[in-house]
Amino acid sequence: MKIAILGFGTVGSGVYDIIANGDTRMRVTAIFIRPTHPATMPEMTTDLDAILNDSTIDVIVETMGGLHPAHDYILQALQHGKHVVTANKAVVAKYLPEFTAVAAQHHVQFYFEATTGGGIPWIRNLERAARIDQIDTIEGIFNGTSNYILDQMQRAHLDFDPVLLAAKDMGYAEADPSADIDGEDVVNKLKISAALAYNMAPPRDVPTFGIRNVSKADIDFFASQHQVLRLIGKSKRDGDHYSMVVEPRLYSETALAANTFENFNLIRLHGQTIGDLQFYGQGAGKYPTANAIVQDLYDILENAPHLDRSFDQPLHFDANLNVTDYVLRADPMTFAMFNDRETEIVNDRLVIKQIPTGDMHKLMRGVLAIDADAFMAAIGDSELAAKDVLHQRDQEVIG
Repeated sequence: MKIAILGFGTVGSGVYDIIANGDTRMRVTAIFIRPTHPATMPEMTTDLDAILNDSTIDVIVETMGGLHPAHDYILQALQHGKHVVTANKAVVAKYLPEFTAVAAQHHVQFYFEATTGGGIPWIRNLERAARIDQIDTIEGIFNGTSNYILDQMQRAHLDFDPVLLAAKDMGYAEADPSADIDGEDVVNKLKISAALAYNMAPPRDVPTFGIRNVSKADIDFFASQHQVLRLIGKSKRDGDHYSMVVEPRLYSETALAANTFENFNLIRLHGQTIGDLQFYGQGAGKYPTANAIVQDLYDILENAPHLDRSFDQPLHFDANLNVTDYVLRADPMTFAMFNDRETEIVNDRLVIKQIPTGDMHKLMRGVLAIDADAFMAAIGDSELAAKDVLHQRDQEVIG
């Protein structure tokens, strides 16, 4: 099987290394580089058309990242009858139904294991579970950079900025870490996961709040309450409704998420018959991500099909499907926004009791307009389904 790699950065070069030192049935015969990149290997070329029109190339591996030109390049590859494997979470999160449909039209495969969970075999196992079960929960630590920052802030007693700098030095964080610390990377991975789990096109907008504003004082306060902070992506399905949210969430210090250290990921699904399945491992990095790409290449080589999805289930997005307690650290003048809620002040922080997730995120936007440094976190063990809260309130009225 002959392979072309589009982009030769960290992940692309990792794919090349594994193939060059592995199975002789695979061979990289072309590497597409931008004109500004020096051609240091005989396989390198700046001529994409030559790759697309080369009938001997079976698979194109896209590792360029970003939406454009990756979207166009992937479509062109599929339309030229070439299988495509990608690690590009942003383009898959936005265009997954389109890529899947075009691949089917041209009788080729479009695989994307490396987009979510790095080296963890998350996508394939999610697909396997979804063949049998209705998946009703996806939850976890999807981003190694944010997890490293929060873990080091707690265990090394450091503030945000020096830990972020260390993450950059170690290669965990990009020069612009916004996608990691603001939660957009997790949003993309959660969209991909939910699309597969529920067989639907994900929503355009997901309630999202990252860790940019977290302080050492916040971490120390949570530790004093025997709680550990993690940036979490979570989706739940209830009948024909589903929710998605990305936000900081507090766990008891004995929970698995609280003991997922450094840049590791921990992702969970729940199915009706399989129950809980949890997956732990390296969530990013050159070789873990490249390994996931090569796993997809083996599936193509050995004709091992993945789950067939049409992404056409008529589900309804409901940001308020669940209600949770939140803790808010902000200018006290913002606390008046929550006067119609049950609240409690603990160590100058406002705890808001049983507020729907979507409502909390909307109110938080108002808080940030007044105090740009404000921070909030969901309290993980306080979450209930909205219908259960309504039932509980009805029972209290009857009682």
